[in-house]
Amino acid sequence: MQMKTEAQVFISKNTGIMAPPHVPEISLYLASEAHDLWLKTEEELEAIGLPPPYWAFAWAGGQGLARYILDNPECVRGKSVLDFASGSGLVAIAAKMAGAAAVTACDIDPWATMATAMNAVQNKTVIATRSDEIIGNDDGWQVVLAGDVFYDQQLAVVLIPWFEALAQRGADVFVGDPGRSYCPREKLQELAVYQVPVTRALEDSEVKKTTVWRFK
Repeated sequence: MQMKTEAQVFISKNTGIMAPPHVPEISLYLASEAHDLWLKTEEELEAIGLPPPYWAFAWAGGQGLARYILDNPECVRGKSVLDFASGSGLVAIAAKMAGAAAVTACDIDPWATMATAMNAVQNKTVIATRSDEIIGNDDGWQVVLAGDVFYDQQLAVVLIPWFEALAQRGADVFVGDPGRSYCPREKLQELAVYQVPVTRALEDSEVKKTTVWRFK
């Protein structure tokens, strides 16, 4: 429990409660230019035992996917949902707010699972969290959600067959992607396109075209 207490204190001190611009219904503990966390290098983070804090930012892929779920709640209503590589928990929270029966947020970074738990409380939602290596597993989820996961070739190589197997089994697998190189568009059905405001310091522009896809 000590790690959790320290993480809670750290997250509270190094973030502020903000609404992602594309999903104003949800408020999250996020870092901005006003927070030291934004300025720390990877070396500085390593010195304090903190992996890169992806959970402290609302990435375009997650914002687009969360927006789609809130606007199309029938995708998750009454269903069991996995939010893979959940980061801040934005997509998981959107799914619960849209009426999902049960939502699990999985991220291998335990700081992310703590941030998700804090963000769930902030939004008066109940989200289960886990931080194990889940790729290749199938717990029978009816819906699998993944925001911005195709940024790395090695990760894509293992994700794509897993997502395909889940889809073939009958799960709906939805992906939010801001044009990453390794997104397997030929295997996907386009559902929606959004222009998502982002921070230039994180991305290469102030607006990212983000597509929501479903595995065929």
